[in-house]
Amino acid sequence: MTVPSPLSPAEGARAHAARHRAAVMEDVATLAGVSAMTVSRVLNSPEKVRPQTRTRVLAAMRELDYRPNPAARVLVTGRSRVLGVVSFDTTLYGPASTLYGIERAARRAEHTVSIASLSSMTRRSVQDAVERLRSQSVGGIVVIAPHRSAAEGLRGLPPDFPAVVVGAGDALPVPVAAVDHRAGAERVTRHLLSLGHETVWHIAGPGDWIDASERVEGWRSVLRAEGRAVPDPLAGDWSARSGYEQGRLLAADPQVTAVFAANDPMALGLLRALREAGRRVPEEVSVAGFDDVPEAPYFAPPLTSVRQPFGEVGRHAFQLLMDRIGGAEGAPRRTVEPELVVRESTAVRAP
Repeated sequence: MTVPSPLSPAEGARAHAARHRAAVMEDVATLAGVSAMTVSRVLNSPEKVRPQTRTRVLAAMRELDYRPNPAARVLVTGRSRVLGVVSFDTTLYGPASTLYGIERAARRAEHTVSIASLSSMTRRSVQDAVERLRSQSVGGIVVIAPHRSAAEGLRGLPPDFPAVVVGAGDALPVPVAAVDHRAGAERVTRHLLSLGHETVWHIAGPGDWIDASERVEGWRSVLRAEGRAVPDPLAGDWSARSGYEQGRLLAADPQVTAVFAANDPMALGLLRALREAGRRVPEEVSVAGFDDVPEAPYFAPPLTSVRQPFGEVGRHAFQLLMDRIGGAEGAPRRTVEPELVVRESTAVRAP
């Protein structure tokens, strides 16, 4: 159903003519019978314009399919409603969900996001991506920096440019939003020990990933605090294949009764290796993962995992950036706690 336009026939004719080229602010002003300054106020400070005038200007914008010029808006307001995000080009659940959380938080606040997606996050690639986004006049930048090398790429940022990092440890002089990966690993390790297991083996993520290192630290700290043996962590690469390959080694060792994999795909590979070796889960071996991917409840058996609140991380990152754009100083850190979700892949150790 078409909503009738409040414009007169003559005004509609002028609107029709304007459609043969991209409309500019002066076209909107002429069609609405106001000044260009009034159109600018409707776009940038609508509360300062009378409701009747605002309605007429908005109707003219719709009639002309007018799209505001972001660069001009920055000149008027001093702020851009476009934010930059530098992200690792990956289908991994954690980074992809973090990016979605930031986008959703920005959208709710009527901001848009320009993404620079990198195939490899080196210091140079991150610096180049930041410069590309700055050349687009973004209001600020969020960098999803799971690698140490990526975090290092932020050291050259101008101190007055608004920037926030997601998950970059404690070494950078910029605001940080992060999940407490160490606390999540501690929780799942304590859970496995509480079931009567003497110790917990660990399949770790790649060494250059900050998340992976923090999960190793959390796992190791609990075993040491409890006076348990600390097995050497096995190196994975986040893939189910690596979990399977390391799982074959673990399955061959009868002393292994509990394993914490640093993400759910590696736990999936581990489950297959144990099954092929005739080791029953959870009767003989308890298995836990990290991330709580949507498929985790449908693993066989359903997987105990650590759930990350990616939406909350996105909200924190967005708010930290808005604070920075607004002139806030310092480098606050907002850390969110993950949740242990217990399912059928872990159980009390059989005597």
